[in-house]
Amino acid sequence: MTSNKDSENSSSADADTGEVLGAGAGNTTEKDPDDWVTGDEPMTGAQRSYLDTLARDAGETITADLTKAEASEHIERLRKATNKE
Repeated sequence: MTSNKDSENSSSADADTGEVLGAGAGNTTEKDPDDWVTGDEPMTGAQRSYLDTLARDAGETITADLTKAEASEHIERLRKATNKE
C-alpha cells in the first residue's frame, strides 16, 4: 500500500518526464508494428491462430511465414474486413 507521500513523489517525478498514466495517457498499449523491437521475429502462436480464423472468415489465404509485425497488420486489416473490431 502506498502512502500519499509516495503518490506525491511519483507525481512530481512523472512531471519531470512529461509522461502520464491513467485517463490522460491515451492508448499506451498500441504501438506501430514498424516500431516494434521484436517485430521481425516470427509471429506468435496466438497471432497465427487468430490470423487463421480471420483469413478463413474473409475467404483469404495468407502465407504462414509472417513476422510479428506483418501478422499484426494482417490481423488489423482482416478484423476490419470481417467486422470483428
